[in-house]
Amino acid sequence: MSTTLAGKKVAILVADGFEQVEMTSPRDALTRAGALVEIVSPVERQVRGWQHTEWGETFAVDHPVVAVEATDYDALVLPGGQMNPDTLRTNAKVVQLVRDFHDAGKPIAAICHGPWLLVEAGIVDGLRLTSYPSIRTDVQNAGGHWQDAEVVEDQRIITSRNPDDLPAFNRATVQAIASSQVPRDLNTTTGAGVPVARAHA
Repeated sequence: MSTTLAGKKVAILVADGFEQVEMTSPRDALTRAGALVEIVSPVERQVRGWQHTEWGETFAVDHPVVAVEATDYDALVLPGGQMNPDTLRTNAKVVQLVRDFHDAGKPIAAICHGPWLLVEAGIVDGLRLTSYPSIRTDVQNAGGHWQDAEVVEDQRIITSRNPDDLPAFNRATVQAIASSQVPRDLNTTTGAGVPVARAHA
C-alpha cells in the first residue's frame, strides 16, 4: 500500500497543554510522507505544549478554529495531554468540527486523552477504540468498546494509548490517510451515514 500523502492536507487540533511529543511526532511523520500539516487551535498566534511534568515549547498556530471547516482538510489528528482535550471539549466549534470530520468519513487519529473529544462529539457508540487508561470509563459509558492495544482502527478512527505507542499510531495514521478516497470538500452525509458530495453552484 502506498503511503505517499502528496496533495493531502491534515489538521492537528490542539489547545494549550497538549502533550508535545503527541503533536510533533505525528506532524513530522505526516510531513515526511508528503502531507501539508497545519496547527488549528482556539488559541490565536501561539499554542504551548506540555512535556511530561512541565510546560514545553510554543508553536505557531496556522489557523484559529473558528476560521476552518472539515472541508478544508483530508484528515484530523487529536493529540492528548490532560489539559488540552479537557479544554477543547468545552468549545462548541471544536466539537462540531470533530463531528463534521466523522460525518464526512475522513480519518481521525486520537491519542492518549484525545479520545475525550470523540466522546464529546458523540461518535464512539459501538466503536472499538483505545485511550489513556484513566478515561477508559468515559469511553465505555459513551458506548465505546475499549481495548488495551497500542493502536486500534475502526471506521476510519485511529486511537492509541500513550507516547510509547506513537510509532504504531503514526504508521496507522499515515496509512489511513493514504488509503482514504474521501474528497477533501465533502460537506454532508445522508441520514444513513453514507457520505455524499457537496453540491456546487
